[in-house]
Amino acid sequence: MNNRKKKTGLPRKSNGKSCKRNKMTADGKDHAAYNRLYQDIRRIIQEARQKAYRSVNFAMVSAYWNIGLLIVEEEQHGKERAEYGAYLVQNLSKKLTAEFGKGFTEQNLRNFRQFYIKFPAKNQEDLIRYTLRSELSWSHYRLIMRVEKPQARSYYMNEAAAQNWSVRALERQINSHYYERILASRGDRKVAAEAKQYTDQLAEKPEDFIKDPYVLEFLNLNPDFSYLEKEIEQALIGKLQQFLLELGKGFSFVARQQRINTETSPFYIDLVFYNYLLKCFVLIDLKTGKLTHQDIGQMDMYMRLYEDKIRTESDNPTIGIILCTEKDETVVKYSILEESRTLFASKYKLYLPTEQELIEELEREKALILRTRAELLTKGKQS
Repeated sequence: MNNRKKKTGLPRKSNGKSCKRNKMTADGKDHAAYNRLYQDIRRIIQEARQKAYRSVNFAMVSAYWNIGLLIVEEEQHGKERAEYGAYLVQNLSKKLTAEFGKGFTEQNLRNFRQFYIKFPAKNQEDLIRYTLRSELSWSHYRLIMRVEKPQARSYYMNEAAAQNWSVRALERQINSHYYERILASRGDRKVAAEAKQYTDQLAEKPEDFIKDPYVLEFLNLNPDFSYLEKEIEQALIGKLQQFLLELGKGFSFVARQQRINTETSPFYIDLVFYNYLLKCFVLIDLKTGKLTHQDIGQMDMYMRLYEDKIRTESDNPTIGIILCTEKDETVVKYSILEESRTLFASKYKLYLPTEQELIEELEREKALILRTRAELLTKGKQS
């Protein structure tokens, strides 16, 4: 008798665990392949962006050096009168700005002139091969130009290029007298190690070059201010602008995210008003975080720049308002130049909102914004 079981033609029951394991393996391979593909594409885009930036950036730096060369040569061609230099720069600025947009102010043209003087070269070939480093931006060179000693300038330029220092990192090194400390230390590695620790913290992100205002100006593109502040901060600035205009005490809107230049860097003032009853500019800066001495110093700098460059003889002194929105507390501080304190106490307070009024308005709007965002997120998850 044949004891073997007959084949029924039905499929055998498969081992469920084995099938599951094979599926996971297949998924794992697909997922890894997708990640590799994504990383490869990501690297290509980043490298292409960096190449595009370096190309545009050095074209811009080279152009500024050549503009400086032409200005210096024109001044030296028998035009010895000091007033001719001022007249030349003033008229060039007007015509260049009219044709090419921002970036060609009188101050910038003077910077181009100084750039050529600080980094002389016999010709364009020497400029590219020996004098300048193509890895550095115009913002880097603006900082390096301020260094008095030629040896120190050369050191900062080459070190910034070799170590890939960001503009902030370079500024930190110059302000901390890194070159002098390196010389004094006689090659002590502790100084270099400390510097690297700080410069690594100030490294730029790969996409930061897209936000460089000098590059945007050179290409005659309008900067996208969306990256300058957080979303909630921008919403509060909009509400604050509306609040002051509706207050009915002489506030007239001037600008939002107004760019103002120092010798080394551009800054952006969140809101600028002119109060026609007080005949003065009112500058407002909103910060998300705790009020610091740096915030106060920055506002003082804004006011000094306004006093020097924008305020006319018929205007009263500029005042500033710093608003800091922390998690649990909102702080408002009026910033007044020392020579304006008496005027502020006697007249300005009659027309300006009190610190408490501003705090209450910010707290109310902040709560409303956060609640609205929470409701939108909840709806998004439910849908």
